[in-house]
Amino acid sequence: MSWGTELWDQFDNLEKHTQWGIDILEKYIKFVKERTEIELSYAKQLRNLSKKYQPKKNSKEEEEYRYTACKAFLSTLNEMNDYAGQHEVVSENLTSQILAGLARYVQELKQERKSNFHDGRKAQQHIETCWKQLESSKRRFERDCKEADRAQQYFEKMDADINVTKADVEKARQQAQIRHQMAEDSKADYSSILQRFNHEQRDYYHTHIPNIFQKIQEMEERRIVRLGESMKTYAEVDRQVIPIIGKCLDGIVKAAEGIDEKTDSQLVIEAYKSGFEPPGDIEFEDYTQPMKRTVSENSLSNSRDGKAEPKFGGKPKGKLWPFIKKNKGAAPEDFSNLPPEQRRKKLQQKVDELNKEIQKEMDQREAITKMKDVYLKNPQMGDPASLDHKLTEVIQNIDKLRLEAQKFEAWLAEVEGRLPARGEQRRQSGLYDAQPAPAVNNCAQARESPDGSYTEEQSQESEVKVLATDFDDEFDDEEPLPAIGTCKALYTFDGQNEGTISVAEGETLYVIEEDKGDGWTRIRRNEDEEGYVPTSYVEVYLDKNAKGAKTYI
Repeated sequence: MSWGTELWDQFDNLEKHTQWGIDILEKYIKFVKERTEIELSYAKQLRNLSKKYQPKKNSKEEEEYRYTACKAFLSTLNEMNDYAGQHEVVSENLTSQILAGLARYVQELKQERKSNFHDGRKAQQHIETCWKQLESSKRRFERDCKEADRAQQYFEKMDADINVTKADVEKARQQAQIRHQMAEDSKADYSSILQRFNHEQRDYYHTHIPNIFQKIQEMEERRIVRLGESMKTYAEVDRQVIPIIGKCLDGIVKAAEGIDEKTDSQLVIEAYKSGFEPPGDIEFEDYTQPMKRTVSENSLSNSRDGKAEPKFGGKPKGKLWPFIKKNKGAAPEDFSNLPPEQRRKKLQQKVDELNKEIQKEMDQREAITKMKDVYLKNPQMGDPASLDHKLTEVIQNIDKLRLEAQKFEAWLAEVEGRLPARGEQRRQSGLYDAQPAPAVNNCAQARESPDGSYTEEQSQESEVKVLATDFDDEFDDEEPLPAIGTCKALYTFDGQNEGTISVAEGETLYVIEEDKGDGWTRIRRNEDEEGYVPTSYVEVYLDKNAKGAKTYI
């Protein structure tokens, strides 16, 4: 089965067919290219979808992903991201394994086809030229034969005519001989050209055209094989990513199987547990006995005895906090509006954040110090003094953060019952400790509720204020701590937090308590102004002889 023998006369149709084959190959290339674009677009959309539903950092959504169901959903998003990556792999492999090779092959195929059909047309033109030569020699032979016949007839006619001179007869005879010779020459030429044409025609139809068509047939068959191989590669590219896609799907299934409803329920308890006991029964208030209603609820003795009675016509002071709405407004800094358990968590979270910030600032201080040392050793690299301002600023930030952290740690210690609070908090704590246990419980239960609301009445606030005032008067009567030395402020410090005192750079003050290892020194400006400042902000001069001194600046 050969195109050269079977299709020897179908040159034009073969030319059309091979062009159609190239068009089919280019169509397949276009199809694969569009597939790669679809895969890339699909992968991009999957990645955007996964990114869209990822929890935002430092947001409430991130806290929600503690639950196993949310963790499973997060795993699903991550697996979908990997799933999208496999579609990108498909696109890349289709491009590298099919498109790049086929594009080059099409160019080579076009060039080969052009060369083969050029050889075919060249052979056609040659046989056509031979045919034209044959026709030309044939017509010339035919013409010369006719001329020779006419010349012979004319000679015979002149020879038979007695009236024609002998010279005219001789001339006619010679002309007839010339024409006859020309006919013989044309005959020989025609015969030679005919033989040559027949030889060329045999070569054309039995050698040249079969060889050319055979090359075209082989070219077309290679094209068909290459198209089939490309289709197999197309399937293999998809098949290669199926195991990885299966692992992605297995990961989603595994994450779904890891969902534990009991664990999530326990996390809800940990997230919202207030630490309060459920409210007890509300006592019956007997309004038929007017004598019981004459007792003032603002009585200090009643408050201290823990037997505060409700005012006449007022709201009952029982444990009604589960049914009372939260107070709206800005939350206090110490999270005292929250239930104990939630307050402890918030304070612990705040302490951890501050410690991270302190560590960050300390790392920055260390880096600046190292850079300053480099500048000192190599002045050409920079001026060491240019870093002093930045170093001072970082040190001030560290001290401020430490002060802030200590403040929250003190509040956290109070909540956890480890340490007493300083200053006013210590006074308040001492106040409540000095009272009988029932009064403390009543005050706490009436003041704070599991949902974070304050439900105490004005009368209760009056009781606390009265007690606090009395206790403050007693506390203020205590002997102030003696000065144990002096100090000079190296930097300006704005004491904006409770328990601290503001100082100006260069100011001299009295030291009344040394640094206990927490980075703070207690100083005094005058009788009414004392507090803590960062130890690194002052230069201390201790004087043992000055311990009993009471002189103020």
